[in-house]
Amino acid sequence: MKRSSGIIMHITSLPGKYGIGTFGKEAFEFVDFLCKAGQSYWQILPIGCTGYGDSPYQSFSAFAGNPYFIDFDLLKDEGLLKEDDYKDIDFGQDVESVDYEKIFFNKMPILKKAYKKGYEKYSLEIERFKEEKFWAKDFALYMAVKGTFDLVEWQKWDEDIKLRKEDALERYEKELKDEIDYWIFLQVIFFEQWTKLKSYANEKGLKIIGDIPIYVAADSADAWANSEVFLLDEEKNPIKVAGCPPDAFSATGQLWGNPIYRWEYLDGTGYKWWIDRMKGSIDLYDVIRIDHFRGFESYWQVPYGEDTAINGEWVKGPGMKLFNAIQQEMGHIDVIAEDLGYLTEEVIKFREDSGYPGMKVLQFAFDTREESDYLPHNYDKNCIVYTGTHDNDTVAGWLENGIKEDIEYSKKYLKLNKDEGEHWGFIRGTWSSVGNLAIGQMQDFLGLGSKSRMNIPSTIGGNWQWRVKKEDLTRDLAKNIYDMTKLYGR
Repeated sequence: MKRSSGIIMHITSLPGKYGIGTFGKEAFEFVDFLCKAGQSYWQILPIGCTGYGDSPYQSFSAFAGNPYFIDFDLLKDEGLLKEDDYKDIDFGQDVESVDYEKIFFNKMPILKKAYKKGYEKYSLEIERFKEEKFWAKDFALYMAVKGTFDLVEWQKWDEDIKLRKEDALERYEKELKDEIDYWIFLQVIFFEQWTKLKSYANEKGLKIIGDIPIYVAADSADAWANSEVFLLDEEKNPIKVAGCPPDAFSATGQLWGNPIYRWEYLDGTGYKWWIDRMKGSIDLYDVIRIDHFRGFESYWQVPYGEDTAINGEWVKGPGMKLFNAIQQEMGHIDVIAEDLGYLTEEVIKFREDSGYPGMKVLQFAFDTREESDYLPHNYDKNCIVYTGTHDNDTVAGWLENGIKEDIEYSKKYLKLNKDEGEHWGFIRGTWSSVGNLAIGQMQDFLGLGSKSRMNIPSTIGGNWQWRVKKEDLTRDLAKNIYDMTKLYGR
């Protein structure tokens, strides 16, 4: 990875008239903005189907795409919708925030109209997609069955379909054929629209960094259709779940609730499921950021049913065996290892053995209680330097609300001043570092405060909602970003 830079902003955060960012005109215009700003990368969050809590890190599939991102105007251009089908619908009144409830109740029926109108045109593609994507039939059946059970998690379905009894699978496939084809149709359209957007970005010299969570959601097509891959009991409930232990930020740790992998079983298959997942991801992205990378070396598992993560234990993961198998099957792929948090010597060695660049978050650098590895003078080149990630406050929010001593330290270290704009000084510290790749949140270039934060970890509600205003993506802003990028050789 040569010296370069990029901006992180999720698809949901794009501007537009229909309540949530899509793969339409505004996405192509954002690519143009990034190019004018001299950027080499656009980093996005996971693009799977979201459910309860709207988190892209808890999706219904590790492979399928989120139909919320399908663009109505592109469907209109194909003759699958008329403008009257969607122009006066309430998708949310605040242009700077996603109203997921309104998107769910008002967007999905419009997509059903497009399916009804386009079924004949797309019938062959629907069948081809089912055959070409190994996960497609299971995913579509899962979503269709979920609809018949009022969207409850699959562990609460009737016993026969929960346990995937053959006669039940056949019966539901027959009874729900139209709904199954609808979900496949949405995937066909999703991949069609995304591929055009990504191709446009690549033609302009821009690469896409995609994000994949280490774990899958307990309520997912993956856990239902491939339950042997996960540590589940005979009733298909998790035996152990994922989280992280108590630390300085949380006295009870974090209880994520994702099922743990049966690594011994996966090892016996040559890690096939994980290789399939990486192949699916590299088809979507140019670079893959793997969330919670340290969990492959050792992970914190908690007995299912616990209220907190306190009573967990560290368990050894597959380490380099997994990534050697991936490399043997796929050759070299560009990966960013999210190695934030408490790192043991074993985790550091594992990341070094992988050769993947780790992450440095500048907001974490200024802890006055101890010397920090995140201070720029401690970096080596093989790292990705961030102003902050989706889990951080914005830079302006951190400067306003952070620990006073830490803020003063950052101002002294980075020589922040109000004439330039303290958020710009923070970006300068990131861009001027020796790390091969520098990434800033879009909110940080705009100097936005805490209300524009993307996520507060371990909270549900109010997250993943921020959207950029179209009028904020100005020519002057692009020039300022370009000038800093050129100044520091990125």
